[in-house]
Amino acid sequence: MVYRRANLEHAAASAPNMMQNGLLICLLALILFAPYLPDVTVSGVHPVTPVLFAVYLYGIYLVRAASTSPMWLPSVTRETREDKPDDVTAMPPLSRLWVEFLVLMAILGIAGWALEPAATVIATKTNLTQTVVGVLLTAVSTSIPELVTSVAAVRRGALTLAVGGIIGGNAFDTLFTAASDIAYRDGSIYHAMPEDSKFLAVLTILMSGVLMMGLIRRERHGIWKIGMESAVIMVLYVFGAVLLVVGIQASS
Repeated sequence: MVYRRANLEHAAASAPNMMQNGLLICLLALILFAPYLPDVTVSGVHPVTPVLFAVYLYGIYLVRAASTSPMWLPSVTRETREDKPDDVTAMPPLSRLWVEFLVLMAILGIAGWALEPAATVIATKTNLTQTVVGVLLTAVSTSIPELVTSVAAVRRGALTLAVGGIIGGNAFDTLFTAASDIAYRDGSIYHAMPEDSKFLAVLTILMSGVLMMGLIRRERHGIWKIGMESAVIMVLYVFGAVLLVVGIQASS
C-alpha cells in the first residue's frame, strides 16, 4: 500500500526472499507433522524440536548462498529495484545503531513478558480461546514493530529488506514453538496443540504459498493497486480470523 510505483512482489523479487519463504513453509510443515509422530520426549523435549533449529540454521545458510551466489535471477524491468536506501550518509555511526537496536530489542522483550498476563486474562473474561486472543490481539500488537520497520524500509527504498524482514520474521517465529516445547514440562507441546492452532498453521502455509507464487509471477499492477496476491492474503487472513471466532462461538 505504501509503495505506489509497482506491486512490491514485482519490485522486490529476489532469490533469497523466495528461499526464505520456502524455509517458512518447511518449518510450519514440520510443526504440523510432529503431532503424527509418537508422543515421546527426551528430557521433556520432542525430537522435532532440535530438528526445527537445525532446519532453520541450514535454511539461513541456503538463504545466504542464494544472496551471494544466486542460481536464479529475476528479470530486470523498469520497476525492479535493488536495495539502495536513501540518505545512507546521513545515518548515525554503526556503534550507536547497534546500541539503539539492542536497547529497543530489550524493551520489546520486556513488553512481551508483560503482555502475556493481560492476554490470558482477556481470554478468560471474554470466553475466547487463547488461540483466538493470540491471533487477534497478541499477534497484532507484537507485529506492529515489524509493520513499522517494513513501511520505513519501503519508504527509504529498501524494498527487498522490507519483504525479507516480513518473511524472515515469520520463519524465526516458528522457533518459538521449539522454545515452548523446551519450556513445556508435561511432554510434547506438539501433541498438546489444540485444533485451532493447527488451523492457523495451515492458514499460514496457504498464505505463504500465495506470496511465493506472487514473487514468481511478479504482477506489475493488480487489484486495489497492491497486487492480486496481497489482496488474496488479506482476504485469507480475515476469513481465517472469522472462522476461528465463529467456530468458538458455535462450540460454546
